[in-house]
Amino acid sequence: QVQLVGFGGGLVQAGGSLRLSCTASGSIFIINAMGWYRQVPGKQRELVAVTTSGGSTNYADSVKGRVTISRDNGKNSVDLQMNSLKPEDTAVYYCNAKGSIGDRYWQRTFDVWGQGTQVTVSS
Repeated sequence: QVQLVGFGGGLVQAGGSLRLSCTASGSIFIINAMGWYRQVPGKQRELVAVTTSGGSTNYADSVKGRVTISRDNGKNSVDLQMNSLKPEDTAVYYCNAKGSIGDRYWQRTFDVWGQGTQVTVSS
């Protein structure tokens, strides 16, 4: 089993900053991709930012230039630094990890979500 624990949400004024962190634990062989998604009531969950084991990153157009995702492969963790926050960034943010558990002889893929953390940006 793989578990994700994310934290760092909160209430911030527009223009402010927040840093979200997420750590994966379990019998992890490799994490291929790890990132953050967000969801508001009545809408689908959407990508905010993701980083791969190879170091590539992908950002939603709505956050480019304001958000930076960074990863510590040794700690199986990912951080999301969000600056110049806007009221439309208000959402529940979920950490996600995709990879494999096991060892060099066998692996099984996983795709897991963290519990979600609320980010509220006031105008």
